[in-house]
Amino acid sequence: METVGMNSVSLKRPCSEDDVTNTDEIKRQKISEKSKTGNDSGQNTETVTGQPDKSLLEDTKNEVIPNEESEEQEDEELEDSDEDGDPESFADMMKHGLTESDVGITKFVSSHKGFSGILKERYSDFVVHEIGKDGRVSHLDDFSVPVDDEDPSEETFTVLSDEDKQRLEELQLFKNKETSVAIEVIEDTKEKRTVIHQAVKSLFPGLETKTEDRDGKKYIIAYHAAGKKALANPRKHSWPKSRGSYCHFVLYKENKDTMDAINVLSKFLRVKPNIFSYMGTKDKRAITVQEIAVLRITAQRLAHLNKCLMNFKLGNFSYKNHPLKLGELQGNHFTVVLRNITGTDEQIEQAMHSLREIGFINYYGMQRFGTTAVPTYQIGRAILQNNWSEVMDLILKPRPGAEKGYLVKCREEWAKTKDPAAALKKLPVKRCVEGQLLRGLLKYGMKNIISAFGIIPRNNRLMYIHSYQSYVWNNMVSKRIEEYGLRAVPGDLTLKG
Repeated sequence: METVGMNSVSLKRPCSEDDVTNTDEIKRQKISEKSKTGNDSGQNTETVTGQPDKSLLEDTKNEVIPNEESEEQEDEELEDSDEDGDPESFADMMKHGLTESDVGITKFVSSHKGFSGILKERYSDFVVHEIGKDGRVSHLDDFSVPVDDEDPSEETFTVLSDEDKQRLEELQLFKNKETSVAIEVIEDTKEKRTVIHQAVKSLFPGLETKTEDRDGKKYIIAYHAAGKKALANPRKHSWPKSRGSYCHFVLYKENKDTMDAINVLSKFLRVKPNIFSYMGTKDKRAITVQEIAVLRITAQRLAHLNKCLMNFKLGNFSYKNHPLKLGELQGNHFTVVLRNITGTDEQIEQAMHSLREIGFINYYGMQRFGTTAVPTYQIGRAILQNNWSEVMDLILKPRPGAEKGYLVKCREEWAKTKDPAAALKKLPVKRCVEGQLLRGLLKYGMKNIISAFGIIPRNNRLMYIHSYQSYVWNNMVSKRIEEYGLRAVPGDLTLKG
């Protein structure tokens, strides 16, 4: 059994305004080497290793939530802005969020006076590198693509015009009344036709192609082979048997949470988000590096995204026969900058000395519980209690806290009308949990909330369960410290971290 250590920290963490918008130029971290954070005047830097994500539900056969097939994802643009309004208004919203005591963090291991500072004033102040279960720290340092004779040529990505791609995408997503799309072959050679066939099949899963003569001209005809279900399932017959079914890669991202990043990748790849897997979600307001796996998407195709995505980089590609699972990581390596520190030199040195020599209490951090007055652990508890009306209410009801303006309007509409369609109209981005739940309610009805909830991707659903598990852990650790202090007692577990 994995063990849990009751090591301590004498640095009392203040409740900071976590997401203060900063318009200053941000110093980018080098992604090809271990991230290093410099010291500005009045700031201290610490590098620590965080505790691993723990999956409450290891056995997916006993999963609480049924894995319903996702709805067709609409093609709205994901907004790049972090917050609505100016920095002051966002900071005011954060004041309505959770405090450490709200999530079970009530005890510290020393009585000396701590110091305060601002955490993550800039997103580059928080750098996270994932540590795999083999102890290897993830770094993005290789952009090469594994050599594979089965891969299409580079011409595959450029042979189709923008107009052709638009028509094919509309056909693929059933957004028009056409049953096929004809692409004229200007340079009629067998090689040219082969490249176009490969391009359509590689870039638009679910479409088949054939060649036809029309009025003395050659056309490539693209059409649906298996109806709407073809879009949800990658092309099995075109994947080499000798190659692992999953392409693993390292994802470097800036100022995006993990699910937002996957939604962006799935949009550009024109696939479902649920074919991606990962070991843990990473903070939004941060620079993070983590491993991702995707089912039957080539490394070549993924590498091509580096040319068109901002704040993302993909690399360190490899093919394997297995996906990734939540909680499989050993931990995370953090490089943290604290700014605007208040406290005497003696207080700071005392706290830093204690942190270096003694350690810290292995609590789950605030990012596990959300940034609003409705903590995610409450939703997890309602799920475990099979209280689906409360789950729906907790996810959709208005709440103070840090949220984008369109989510506020969506919640207000829901509170006023309890109409999924009306609330959904307030959402320009429907890939968020709220939008997915509302779509589920539209599809299955208000009396079948469990099926509606099943539309939400599995990792998002499990997030609530993990949050409740984290809440229970924090409370038990605080209780243990209250009753026994730091001394060892029979039956103690020790977490390696």
